[in-house]
Amino acid sequence: MPRPGRGASFDEVFLSSYARLIGSVTVVCGGDAEAAADCVADAFERAFVRWRRVSRLEDPVGWIRRVAINRAIDQGRRRRRRDRAVERLSVEHGDGSSTDQQLESAGGADTTLTAAVAALSRQQRAVVALFYVEDLSVTEVAAAMELSEGAVKYHLHQARERLRATWNPGDTRNPGDGGIL
Repeated sequence: MPRPGRGASFDEVFLSSYARLIGSVTVVCGGDAEAAADCVADAFERAFVRWRRVSRLEDPVGWIRRVAINRAIDQGRRRRRRDRAVERLSVEHGDGSSTDQQLESAGGADTTLTAAVAALSRQQRAVVALFYVEDLSVTEVAAAMELSEGAVKYHLHQARERLRATWNPGDTRNPGDGGIL
């Protein structure tokens, strides 16, 4: 589906981009689709309020994507700060379970892929999401993330290496040997 550009209506942009943005932001959020939906909804809300200005941009979807990714990164920072605080406090509850155990059980079980992607850095997750989920080119990812193309390629390479090591710890093949990653 073609991406709506300058002058597109808010409804056109929303209908054509919402699901795709949730897919890529889910990767940035470490597999948490609910958090990704919140981030994308917040981004669309901000775009709606500023639609006269946003609609004149060359790539209004890119603006919305950047806002959603920034929101996801901010949430990740807050979550890490919370987790560090919980770890420092090591709070025990009356039932013998720690706060960490309760937080883990509330999140449900992650799949191997989700856990492996969640272990990537924020930049790597964002680049992987935009490149593989949204099917953007390296140039488009660089523009969306405000990075150089070399930085995008570096983050993609590092992410592939980390994912390959997670899935195939004994695999010593050259990355260019035609494997999936």
